[in-house]
Amino acid sequence: MIYFFGDVHGHFGHVLEIVTRDRPDGVVFLGDVQAQRPLEVELASILSLTEIWFIHGNHDTDTDADYDHLFGSKLAHRNLHGRVVEIAGVRVAGLGGVFRGRIWCPPQDHLFESQADFLQRCGKGNRWRGGLMLKHRSSIFPSDCAGLARQRADILVTHEAPSAHANGFGAIDELARSMEVGLAIHGHHHVFHDYRTQRDELGFNALGVGFCGVVDQDGRVIRPGDYDSKSTNRSTPLA
Repeated sequence: MIYFFGDVHGHFGHVLEIVTRDRPDGVVFLGDVQAQRPLEVELASILSLTEIWFIHGNHDTDTDADYDHLFGSKLAHRNLHGRVVEIAGVRVAGLGGVFRGRIWCPPQDHLFESQADFLQRCGKGNRWRGGLMLKHRSSIFPSDCAGLARQRADILVTHEAPSAHANGFGAIDELARSMEVGLAIHGHHHVFHDYRTQRDELGFNALGVGFCGVVDQDGRVIRPGDYDSKSTNRSTPLA
């Protein structure tokens, strides 16, 4: 079984408790991790209990420390962004980051196709550590989606939401359908969303996981998010 953890923003107490109790085969962080120490230090007590994976969110590039504690950690190779990996026999794809108008904010046309395109055309003042500026290391480029769209997966995890959310994007729908996923799971918006009534319109099931919330691959809420309604369904699996 795979557990998906909504934005933790540096809070790991519930992560350690739940993984120690339930021993899931794998866990996936849905972005905005903001570890206060290197991620392997924050999760030291559960490293031997489960497979740990993550995508990044917009706040994971707020500061040098946010970036380094995630991308510079000993778990950096567990970044799912732009990849499809098999976790407990399930193919899971990841798209980290957010859409930004200075790069691409669909349905508007993109300004830059890829990170390389941005670096080629931006001034030296827009570089950080000799490469892409820190903020845009959590920006989604069209090339990120294009690389994934050619692959297939069972589950797509994103920080941004699909169009079923009031602040979601059709580009996420298109990617999920291209990859023929059965389920898309996102973070970012801090409250639980169950879009199963819109499956026919979307073409896939979708869930949004709340702040410090946890769901499993069948859609069961393992831990409601801190801002979720008390009526959040905790037991009904996805059809």
